[in-house]
Amino acid sequence: MSMPPSTAGTARPGLRERKKARTRAAIREHAFRLFRQQGYDATTVEQIAEAAEVSPSTFFRYFPAKEDVVLQDDMDLLWAEAVRAQPAELSPVAALRAAIPAAFTGLSPQQLAMLQESAELATSVPAVRAAFLDEFGRGIGVIAGAVAQRAGRDPADLAVLTLAGAVMGVAMAAWFPTGRLDDMMARFDQGLALLEAGLPL
Repeated sequence: MSMPPSTAGTARPGLRERKKARTRAAIREHAFRLFRQQGYDATTVEQIAEAAEVSPSTFFRYFPAKEDVVLQDDMDLLWAEAVRAQPAELSPVAALRAAIPAAFTGLSPQQLAMLQESAELATSVPAVRAAFLDEFGRGIGVIAGAVAQRAGRDPADLAVLTLAGAVMGVAMAAWFPTGRLDDMMARFDQGLALLEAGLPL
């Protein structure tokens, strides 16, 4: 499921970057295979590193903790890129909504399956769930950057950060009641529609 941001319209990544992306993807793929076989808690970083044919120190260069191998899938970066590609006349929330299906376009069945596994681990494993909250904090910065670029504002602008925080709040509300990716995405879009409409109750 490891998905570096699309490079469409930009220079092709160099050999070093492509090698790093392959190593990162291999670590994640072997980690998820081991999680399926023996469970998340029973799988160690050393086992993942051995399966991926890297050292534990190399693992930690790519992922600061075992939880990060589940959560750092670059989907927020793909989404931010899709937001930037939306027509300028769309409102920020409308652009965010339109970017959701665009970000998923072209993902392979394997990538989608790993996203689903990530969703299940994030709702069922306490350590991953706790780390997931930290990822939401990082996501606010990614969304703020995409929204600010569209609006010609500073990413640190309080209005931009407030919108980004509200969007991530919608994501949290959509995510935790369900472990199903398709359910979460539908709820997320519905929540963004409510946000766009001014949160009518």
